[in-house]
Amino acid sequence: MARLNSPECTAPDRAEFDRWLDAAPEHVIAYVEAERAHQAAAQLAGDEMLQAAARIAWRSTGRESARSRWWIPAATAASLLVATVVGVNWLRAPVPTSADRYFTAVGEQRSLRLADGTQVILDTDSVIVARFNDERREVEVDRGRVQFQVAADAKRPFSVKAGTGLIRDIGTTFQVIKNDNAVNVSLLEGEVIVSNGVAQAGSTLKPGQQISYDHSGRMSPPEPLDVNAAQRWPDGDLVFKNRRLDALLIEMNRYSATKLRLADPALGKITVSGVFHIGDQAALLEALEQGWSLQAERQAEGDIVLHRKSG
Repeated sequence: MARLNSPECTAPDRAEFDRWLDAAPEHVIAYVEAERAHQAAAQLAGDEMLQAAARIAWRSTGRESARSRWWIPAATAASLLVATVVGVNWLRAPVPTSADRYFTAVGEQRSLRLADGTQVILDTDSVIVARFNDERREVEVDRGRVQFQVAADAKRPFSVKAGTGLIRDIGTTFQVIKNDNAVNVSLLEGEVIVSNGVAQAGSTLKPGQQISYDHSGRMSPPEPLDVNAAQRWPDGDLVFKNRRLDALLIEMNRYSATKLRLADPALGKITVSGVFHIGDQAALLEALEQGWSLQAERQAEGDIVLHRKSG
């Protein structure tokens, strides 16, 4: 903190600080606490009661004659010391936090505005918990797929927890997918820093990039994002370009209680391109029948099995 506020702070110093800040979510929290304590100390340095306490302390040392030389810096130092202790204790005191839970059922999509003005779109079968207070804004993605368009707030950072990782926002529109095994973060606008609490590693995403990590701490490098596909699902459309059929069925099955299955797993290698409206199984089955020579058969338990047409 002292070096960053010093006129002697160099560009390499700031670069090293940025690397340290990005290395772990705990570093961000520690720096915010140190900064607030520093600000609190500066505000209380001129407090008359603290100055009086400093004068009494110096008189009790028996060095009254030295008072004219040392009183000003000593009083300031004592005031800063007391103010820092007060500031740190204040920081550690519980801060009231409101928690709001939002969810969607299978086949449902929901658009909502959080208390701070952030726009959120929840995809099918998704759950988030928003926890806001006067110091920070935090949303936890419990499961599913969510898009965030973050409202500006210079005083309260916005972060998203998903699995073992933390996504720190820098004024953005981004998406988070969380399933049982992994988390994927996709950036449409702005910039985010993705840190994994297990691996203690972080990465900055630029628009048109995505990154994934699993619960063991492994994080992939940033990869190109299919921006068109990412922008279309909030409107109810799934965009596939030369994707495997089994991947398409996994996506479509998320929106319906009636599941589509393949009679032969080898059919999953068929590549499919097109735009399919979520939940519209009838249109999908018609397209697969006409364009890929597949035939649908409804089973007694309600699922639909796809076979290759005979003849």
